[in-house]
Amino acid sequence: MALIAPRVAAALPAEDAQKLHHALDGGTDITVFVDGTVHRLPPAARDAVVDLLARFSRGEAVTVSSVEEVLTTSQAAELAGISHTYLRNMTDRGEIAVEYRGTHRRIRLAAIMAWLEGQKKQQAAAERADGS
Repeated sequence: MALIAPRVAAALPAEDAQKLHHALDGGTDITVFVDGTVHRLPPAARDAVVDLLARFSRGEAVTVSSVEEVLTTSQAAELAGISHTYLRNMTDRGEIAVEYRGTHRRIRLAAIMAWLEGQKKQQAAAERADGS
């Protein structure tokens, strides 16, 4: 399956970023119009759009790209922000499920996302414990 090349958008000018920041402050209700027709986004898509807009509001440049459902170990490691070797070791220990296509390891996007969510929860719990 061929993916569309990533699209890179430069950061917004400071004034536009500040206006967007104020518009987003405290709200997540995003209305999308396509050719004058209102569309309600499913929660995951809405969250992605809000995240994109929030990054622009902070003056960040943004890259948007597609991700396949089944990733190579290199793709999965890059997405998770960890080394390829560390990821392979985690699959060897059974911490992240892996599928084999011949001799090549493949990891489901959902497995990486679940691991990342678990990492966030562990970090939040550790921060709460340190603050007690």
